[in-house]
Amino acid sequence: MRYLPKSPADREAMLAEIGVDNIDALFTSIPEEYRLTRDLNIPRQHAESEVLDRFRAFAANVADGDIAKAAPTPLYASFLGAGAYRHYRPVVIDSLVQRGEFLTSYTPYQPEIAQGTLQATFEFQTMICELTGMEIANASMYDGSTGVAEAVMMAVRVTGRNNAVVARSLHPEFREVLKTTVQHQEIGVTEAAFDKTTGRVDMAALEAAITPDTACVVIGSPNFFGVIEDVAAVAELVHSKGALLVVSINEALSLGVVKPPTEADIVVLEAQSFGVAVGFGGPYCGVLACKEKFLRQMPGRLCGETKDMDGKRGFVLTLSTREQHIRREKATSNICTNQALVSLMVTIYMTVLGKQGMQELGEQNLAKAAYLDSTLRSKGAKRLFTGPSFNEFAVALPASADEVNAKLLGARIIGGLSLAKWYPELGENASLWCATELTTKVQMDAVSAAL
Repeated sequence: MRYLPKSPADREAMLAEIGVDNIDALFTSIPEEYRLTRDLNIPRQHAESEVLDRFRAFAANVADGDIAKAAPTPLYASFLGAGAYRHYRPVVIDSLVQRGEFLTSYTPYQPEIAQGTLQATFEFQTMICELTGMEIANASMYDGSTGVAEAVMMAVRVTGRNNAVVARSLHPEFREVLKTTVQHQEIGVTEAAFDKTTGRVDMAALEAAITPDTACVVIGSPNFFGVIEDVAAVAELVHSKGALLVVSINEALSLGVVKPPTEADIVVLEAQSFGVAVGFGGPYCGVLACKEKFLRQMPGRLCGETKDMDGKRGFVLTLSTREQHIRREKATSNICTNQALVSLMVTIYMTVLGKQGMQELGEQNLAKAAYLDSTLRSKGAKRLFTGPSFNEFAVALPASADEVNAKLLGARIIGGLSLAKWYPELGENASLWCATELTTKVQMDAVSAAL
């Protein structure tokens, strides 16, 4: 590394080794009248994202702070979310994942030469467990949608039942992938309505939909409307019927401030928010975590810790229950990769942020969304649901969402997602808006002016 920061303890140890009391003693050979003692008036330290913005401005030869003009064409402000979220990606992620030993590696079947990949995956599983409150996590799936489908099939194997109840407020594309996956497996899918006031799953409708053949109930939290579900209440109802609860989380960063769904049996996570670029829809990083008692029915692969013949710590593929490894009729999954490179991005991101950083970033997202909400409501928009939210929320605009978005594009603003395609009952004015730490006050004020 070109830059190695030294801690105070490091500095003291180095000075002691040299044999001087302090750093000033290193400069005694310079006459005192030539030593720099005045205040240099150095500006405050800058975040990595601010440094990059400054260099973009320098490259474009524009005024400091006028970052929108720093691109070849002025940047668009985006307020889209709906399962793909714009978050800052620390530059260290690409610096590491583009190293040859990671970028070109494939399945770590030979632990003797794949300890780095195996350990990274093991750490990924460990941090996912800490984040979700589950006991075990697999070595990742394709994405959140395939994770939901795998969780339903897993619940069917565990319970011996053949039906799943899915909240209508679950991501509509996740529901489509689920139906495509199970359509020839004799697994029925029933939808439960959402409460028109809160935006949460309608508990009465949910209870009516659960039958003795229901293997699991699948909810999103935050759901597609950005509303956080009462997971404990849903779990109590579902478990009283002998079914399993699957909780799908689109916005992984919400776990920085939202209580993890520990009452669930299986948690499916789309971890794209953790250092994975939006990238035209993928590749992303799906996660499946669950209670340890379901270990043998978990799809995909599991990395575990062991010891070599000399007693040294090592890592191996502990569980591989997919078609590549065992007979088809005994396989739990036919997913043939665990997105190892993408899960490595997620691992680096979680390591860089840590617990405190994740919480602080979650609080930033909450604050930005609150300001955006007030901005939209000041222009006549109305919140559609009263349920608590994180960084995304649904509103009814004063005019058609598609019409508003078309006009906002003229101001270089990509507005919220029109909900009419999937939820026509909400009306053509319904729109889903999102704000992350990358959303600036300037951009949100620009929305207000454009509206």
